[in-house]
Amino acid sequence: MDTFPSFTAFFALVLLLSQKATADNGRITASGTDNVRGIIGAIVDNSTRIGKEQKVAMEMAIEDVHDRTSQSYALRMKNSHGEPYRAALAARDLIDQQEVQALLSPQRWEETSLVAEIGNQANIPVLSIADSNPSWATERWPFLLQASPNQNSQMKAIAAIVQSWQWHQVTVIYEDIDSLRSGVMPHLSDALRDVGAEISHLLAISPFSSPSLSKELERLKHEQCRVFVVHLSLSLAMHLFERAKEMNMMEKEYVWITTDTTTGLVHSLNSATISSMQGTIGVKSYFPRKDANFQDFYTRFRRKFSSENPEEDNHEPGTFAVLAYDAVWTVCKAMSESSSSQQLLRKLTLSEFYGLSGKVQFVDRKVAPAHKFQVINVIGKSYQELGFWTDTSGFSATIDERAPYQPSMGSSLGQVFWPGGSLNTPRGWALPTDAKPLMIGVPTKSSFKKYVNVIHDSSKNTTHFEGFAIDLFNATVKILPFYLPYNLTPFDGTYDELVKQVHFKKFDAVVGDVAIVSKRYQHAEFTHPYTESGLVMIVPVRPQTSDRALLFMKPFTKAMWVLIGLINIYNGFVVWLIERKHCPELKGSGFNQVGALLSLAFTTLFSLHGEKLHSNLSRMAMVVWLFVALVLTQTYTANLTSILTVQRLEPTVTDVELLRNSNAMVGYCRGSFVADYLVDVLRIHRGNVRNYKSPEDYAQALRSREIAAAFLEVPLAKLFLAKYCKEFTIAGPTYKVGGFGFVFPRGSPLLPDVTKALLSVSESGKLRDLEISMIASQECEDIESIDDISSLNPSSFWVLFVLTAGTSTAALLVYVVCHRRFGQKTIRRLMLAVMRHWWHRKKSFSRRVSSNERSSNFPNTSNSRIQV
Repeated sequence: MDTFPSFTAFFALVLLLSQKATADNGRITASGTDNVRGIIGAIVDNSTRIGKEQKVAMEMAIEDVHDRTSQSYALRMKNSHGEPYRAALAARDLIDQQEVQALLSPQRWEETSLVAEIGNQANIPVLSIADSNPSWATERWPFLLQASPNQNSQMKAIAAIVQSWQWHQVTVIYEDIDSLRSGVMPHLSDALRDVGAEISHLLAISPFSSPSLSKELERLKHEQCRVFVVHLSLSLAMHLFERAKEMNMMEKEYVWITTDTTTGLVHSLNSATISSMQGTIGVKSYFPRKDANFQDFYTRFRRKFSSENPEEDNHEPGTFAVLAYDAVWTVCKAMSESSSSQQLLRKLTLSEFYGLSGKVQFVDRKVAPAHKFQVINVIGKSYQELGFWTDTSGFSATIDERAPYQPSMGSSLGQVFWPGGSLNTPRGWALPTDAKPLMIGVPTKSSFKKYVNVIHDSSKNTTHFEGFAIDLFNATVKILPFYLPYNLTPFDGTYDELVKQVHFKKFDAVVGDVAIVSKRYQHAEFTHPYTESGLVMIVPVRPQTSDRALLFMKPFTKAMWVLIGLINIYNGFVVWLIERKHCPELKGSGFNQVGALLSLAFTTLFSLHGEKLHSNLSRMAMVVWLFVALVLTQTYTANLTSILTVQRLEPTVTDVELLRNSNAMVGYCRGSFVADYLVDVLRIHRGNVRNYKSPEDYAQALRSREIAAAFLEVPLAKLFLAKYCKEFTIAGPTYKVGGFGFVFPRGSPLLPDVTKALLSVSESGKLRDLEISMIASQECEDIESIDDISSLNPSSFWVLFVLTAGTSTAALLVYVVCHRRFGQKTIRRLMLAVMRHWWHRKKSFSRRVSSNERSSNFPNTSNSRIQV
């Protein structure tokens, strides 16, 4: 908690000075000093625009209270001249000499804190209308009430603007006073963190003119962050923007965002002053301007303010005038129901009414926070109202409850005119003007040197970097829309330690085979993965010992076998029909003829039987069929030979469950995250997990059965199997983990552009070419398995089948046409013979069945006959 030490000594000094000081004393009442219900003290800084507006607004509030309630209140006002000790003197004088019952504090917290101490000692309620109040203030001073909204919601509005344009880093320029350090900056930091942004630089400016401002701005100009959030008093803000304009920091690619302390007074600036703020975006408190009470206040305020302050160019009321007006009304309403300071304090905390700023209500002696803000854009001689933001709904062009709200400013508000007159949204960052190269870390402990390899030449004292990851990063940088210098630096440590170096700002990025793991996101962020994601198990292979009884069927598909049989039978039938009358062997009973037909059909596959055929028609059909059969048998023999000579292999381990049950040893890459994954997720005992440095170590350990399996990320497994494809294989499922990516600091402005460039390299095919080139250098002949040899189907031989079927059909048609009568008679006889044979067989079977039934009905008789 921030404190103000030595209050006793300070107030002793104040009392001493009060005897000599003569402060301004304005007695203002609605109707003189008679019959007043209460006396209100106010301390303002009449040298500032805020003080001038507050003075006019308070006077108007006293008059309005009298006109609307017929109750008179006295207003005693003192001028602090912006000096804390003068504010303390004024507070002591108002309490001791003017006998005020409540105090309205100045706009600056440094003055308010002293007034609050004096009021608390005298048990006089103090309403703070300072622009920022520390959260602990109301706890330290029980008689202090915060009458101005806290800065938390306003900082959320700033963060929402930053998020709308996807800026990830901002530079904050603030006034170096206690109230801002403790009351505002924590809220802004938290709000930015919630939207994925962070404060890259903090620039604290002294309340007094600092000659070092130009030097500080020059330093910021050389940094890459181009988004500036300004939280300064109006005078300091004007000084800042004038210097920034002189240094060409109000040009394209710069972003300036101002808070309510500046934006709330933009209306008071003349055209010459506002010209240095062109393109800035501002957030200001919202109050209902269309309300009839505000319109009346607005008209009367302009008239009164212009008469009392003719030196001012603009006479419109701002946020601070509205807050001061409502604060006087709050005190007057509470005084009308109170008779003591304690009762007044209690009534103040229970206040609830609608003022010019909206609903006025206190929660824990703090006015309810504002939830609506207006977003403006400084352009030309004034500013344009872009729209509104609420902490519950987001951005909208109007404040109407039925208006559409969007989370992004760009999709809901009007066109923004950025510094330099640009209509294009700034990126929010730029390369440092001194072009300082990025320091990029490269792991030296990569197990697979094809991905990243660091070679140190001690004789020349040089270090060379090569590998797939290095080549890919070079290709990515080449297509960035800007020049990006960088230096590669080796790092001899684990991958987790390497990622942490980015968080500690030892490296600006990391390039290598770094896996994207969730726990590493607390230290850095990753680009889009440039490899396949997953973790697989590599195991040795062994010959398969499964049953091969039906292996002879493998050369042809089932459809092929069926078609061959049908064509055989069809061709045999045609030859049998044509040759039947010439060959006695083809005659006889029906079943004899069917057997002869089938025998003729299949024996012709291996011999022509040309000397036994008597008809040219049957010879023609058989020659074509024998040609087809020759092709089929030769193809079958070749395919079967391939199957028999190929060794069928299977993995030695099929799943992780077997490894756990057998308590087997497993291996992983040294320095990777895989060890924790094996223990925490796959539940393998940590004592059974070993790390290896190279693919050769893996292969040797698997061959010697030192380990039963090795677990590798998918891209590394591909490279390993490309070299050892005949000995090892992938077994089990692929476990989902992140692939490899490039590492950048959290919120790095480079990350979106590098990711986009990386995707462009992938979509152009360059990434695939690099991967193929890497794997090709390790390529070996793959083991061919039986499953890889496809069975032949009819589509490969349909021309031959059509040829033989067509030839046989043509021969059959010629024969039928020439011997139609004989052919019909022959077919009829064949059918009758088959039917007759079938009938005799059925009749014989029926007799046997009847005989058996009779035997079962007369068992004794049968037995006696047998005995006789």
